[in-house]
Order: sequence, then structure tokens, then C-alpha cells
Amino acid sequence: MSCRLLQSGRHSLSLKTLTPLKTRAAEARYCTALYSQIRHRHRNNSFCHRHATSVPALSLSSLSPAGMELSKVVSVLEELAPLSLAESWDNVGLLVEPSPPHTVSTLMLTNDLTPAVMDEAKSKGVGLIVSYHPPLFRPIKRLRCSSWKERLVVQALERGVAVYSPHTALDCLAGGVNDWLCGGLGAGSVDVLSQAQCSGPTGHRLEFRVERKDELNTILSGLTDIPGVSYQHSTARSADGEVASVSVSCPSSALTPAVQLLSKHSTVYSTLTVLQVTKPPLPDHGQGRLCTLDQPITVALAVQRIKSHLGLAHVRLALGAQCTLESTVRTVAVCAGSGSSVLQGVKADLYLTGEMSHHDVLDAVAMGASVVLCEHSNTERGFLTVLQERLSARLGPAVSVRLSERDADPLTVV
Repeated sequence: MSCRLLQSGRHSLSLKTLTPLKTRAAEARYCTALYSQIRHRHRNNSFCHRHATSVPALSLSSLSPAGMELSKVVSVLEELAPLSLAESWDNVGLLVEPSPPHTVSTLMLTNDLTPAVMDEAKSKGVGLIVSYHPPLFRPIKRLRCSSWKERLVVQALERGVAVYSPHTALDCLAGGVNDWLCGGLGAGSVDVLSQAQCSGPTGHRLEFRVERKDELNTILSGLTDIPGVSYQHSTARSADGEVASVSVSCPSSALTPAVQLLSKHSTVYSTLTVLQVTKPPLPDHGQGRLCTLDQPITVALAVQRIKSHLGLAHVRLALGAQCTLESTVRTVAVCAGSGSSVLQGVKADLYLTGEMSHHDVLDAVAMGASVVLCEHSNTERGFLTVLQERLSARLGPAVSVRLSERDADPLTVV
């Protein structure tokens, strides 16, 4: 990626550049216009004219959102953070769906769906909870109120609340959680540590040779009858006569019938090569980031900037071997949440993540990298403000997008 942080809104170091102020102004103008129309209709009401009564002023806060069908809101969420970016082990997307039709007037963002957050959603009339972490991760065989996570699902269905989780789709997204986490470090460039792979359907290419023209015509005719198959061929002369080289492209669903067709021609089948075709990695998307700062800073200043960016009074710090608080930091490896697997072996002056195992910290320190741990959700929660602005811009006044007031990291320093 290697894009300039201060010159790209998508990788900006300032949250202000990620806030669509024009959109908020447009929404305010819309509400004002709507309010004026309502007032105008009241003034021209014949009953009011006959009795010469004044119309009480309406408060903008009393104008509840019109609402939007759940499927449309989900489409917006998937457009903002395509689920194809999520890790294969993750459980993302719409996890709990009330019986349709389900209209969403209020959407609430939270980092974790806890009983406190669910109670808050009920009190605020929330129709959709977007929980960054999926509350349903492992398969469940029953729904019983004795388990707190299963109880949340039961309550969501009883109260008509949908639940959606973007999780690693937001982590991998260009301009997502990891890029936001880089935002407080300083001006520089950002590269993806592990490029996201396209999760679309894979295909196959079959290559083989045919010596007899009649056999070639039979094979090509059979391939034409298989849905999704395309082919091209060329003919070249050899000592034994003309030989046709055939290249067949087919989706995974057509691989078996294509191979079965060719297996009926033993001479041809002996020349068959099958190749799997995958799409190239997605540029700018993926897990983890490596920040290269334009101006080197000290470990102490890096810690100060991280605490300021995340709004934290304390973080945990492990100094790298032979490092002090005045040691120079030019490169920072970043991973929101739990960064052990993503950051392992990465060469950088500083690791920034939520949590790492004891032994992974020791490994990093031995490599000379200092480690800053901020607790898992503290490296993620602040991005919800950015997501709130983006959703508000896309959903407009039809849906009120709120941040949970009860969501918090379960760990505190005492």
C-alpha cells in the first residue's frame, strides 16, 4: 500500500478527516426542512384558523427516524466492510434475524454484546445491534437461559432485535480498524502485513493434447454441454502429424464432469494437467499494518501518543532488549485485538496490539522490539466512532446510529 498517512483520508492520522461533516450538515438541513413543513401544515390547518389557536413548537428530537428494512441496512453494512475480507475462521454477518418484516429505526454499535448492552438496547428501542465481536462464535446445539451467551440470543429474538457482526472484515478493510489504530502514531506510510486473499469462488484450468481431429471434435462438443466451461485450442505440426493443444477454463462445480469426460479418452487423459486458478490478493486490505514514520520518535513519546489516541491512562510496556524509554522508534507493527500470530517475527522497533501471550512478548523483546499492550478491546472500540459516522452518512435520517454507553473493556487497572 505504502500510502501517505496525512495525504489520504482513508489512512489519515486525524479522526476529523474521517468524519463526513458535510453529510452531518446535510442531515441537519433535512431535519430542519422537515420540521418547517410540519409547522407550515399546522399553521394552515383550518381548525387552527377557525379557533385562532397557536400551534405548540415541535422539537426536532421528537421526530423519530422513519426506519429502514433490515435487509437494506445489512446491505449497507456489507458494502462498508465486505464479508469476503473476513478470516475463514471468523463468524461474521447477520447472526440473529427476527421474523420479517423487520424495520430498523435505531441501530446501536458496541464492541461486545453483553447483558448490560442488551438491556441498554431494550431501553432505547434498538432494532439492530452491530457488535464488532461476534457474540455467537462456536456452534451451539441448544438455546438455554442458563448460558449467558445463549440467553442473549433468546432475549434478542424475544425483543425483536437483530444482531450483526463485522469483526475481521473491519480489521482487514483498508481504512478500517488497523489503519485507525495507526492514526495516533504520526506522519508516515503504512503497509499491510498479511494481504487479504479474495474469497470468491475458485476455478480450474485443464490443459491436454489431442492428436485425432475427430476425437477433438467429440471432446469439444462434450465440453460445450457442461455449464460454465469455456475453452480455446491451437494446432501445431509434429513428426506424427497435427496435435491440438487445448486449454479449458471451468468453475469448481464443472471440474468433475469435465474430468469424467476426458477420462473416457485414455490417450488424451494421460496428457491432462489440472491447475487451480485463484484471484490475486486484494491490495491495501489484510491483517496487521507496518507503519514507517517520517520522523523517528522515542519509545516514551510513542507510548504517550498511543495513550492519547486511545484515551487511556495506562498501557503495558515491555522494553526490547538493549532498549530504553529514549530509544528510537521508526517502525511500528500494529494489530488490533490479539496480535500474537499476526506480529510474530515481524521486524519493527515497536509492537502495538491489545494483548499477546507471555512467551510471545519474550520473543519480541529478544528480537529487540518493544511491546505496547493496551488490552484487547481498547485497540478496537475507538473505531466505532468512525463507523458511526460512515453508517450515518450511508443510512441518512431514516436510521439513528448510536454508540453503546454500557460497552467497556472488562479489565481495568486498580
